[in-house]
Amino acid sequence: MSTATSSLTPSLRLVSLVPSLTELLLALGLREQLVGRTGFCIRPSDEVAGIPKLGGTKDVNLARLHALAPTHVLLNVDENTRETVDAIASWPPAQRPELVVTHPRSPDDVMALTRDLAHRFAGWPGLPAGLSRNITERADALCQELSDELALTIPVDWPARRVLYLVWRGPWMTVARDTYISRLLARVGWLTWPEAVGGEHGAARYPALRGDEPWLAAIDTVLLSSEPYAFSAAHLPEVQALCPGAQLHLVDGELLSWHGPRTADGLRLLRQLAA
Repeated sequence: MSTATSSLTPSLRLVSLVPSLTELLLALGLREQLVGRTGFCIRPSDEVAGIPKLGGTKDVNLARLHALAPTHVLLNVDENTRETVDAIASWPPAQRPELVVTHPRSPDDVMALTRDLAHRFAGWPGLPAGLSRNITERADALCQELSDELALTIPVDWPARRVLYLVWRGPWMTVARDTYISRLLARVGWLTWPEAVGGEHGAARYPALRGDEPWLAAIDTVLLSSEPYAFSAAHLPEVQALCPGAQLHLVDGELLSWHGPRTADGLRLLRQLAA
């Protein structure tokens, strides 16, 4: 029975529509099983180079995705659209991949996400035993590293600061307090403004600013992210006028917004900035 079941089980074929999940799958050793990605899935560059692109995170080429015949498609609530999920879910059952919809909202959630993906794919029927062990071992190492960094990054060890984390310009856009980014910053006692809770999904998770809010004058630190908007030194005078009393820092947005292998590095970066 086990031999028959194995022969009927398709080979593991993964498509990731989320840059951070693509990087996580590769960190788990699943390069040969990853058959599709978005054009924004660029890390690590040497490993993603040969993996077919399927458009962007919000404008996925569904025909190209369908042609790849994936067994699983990995998505994220903030990164991908409901329309993409519904379109894939409408495919005939025999052609429909399993949808793995992720939504980590704090650095603590990343360990559970890593272990879930490792368990899900290491146990796939027909996967070589050596690869299954490798996936599990890599997941354990990633989780241990993250656990160590979380233990070193305790909010009470740093003075509280009011922080504006900018992700866009024209209009200015920032992060609500229930996002992954905001909760990562909270690990060094940095409280993001405005006092907004975005909810489970939707635009409210990344609120737009008018630019004349009274609380902007009380901001201690502004972090200008390198993505999705590529802030640079050229924007510093404009941002300083927005928050006259704040210290400004250009930061690597991948370290502070990509959940997965970069979470530990993001915590290390925050400790350096908060020191």
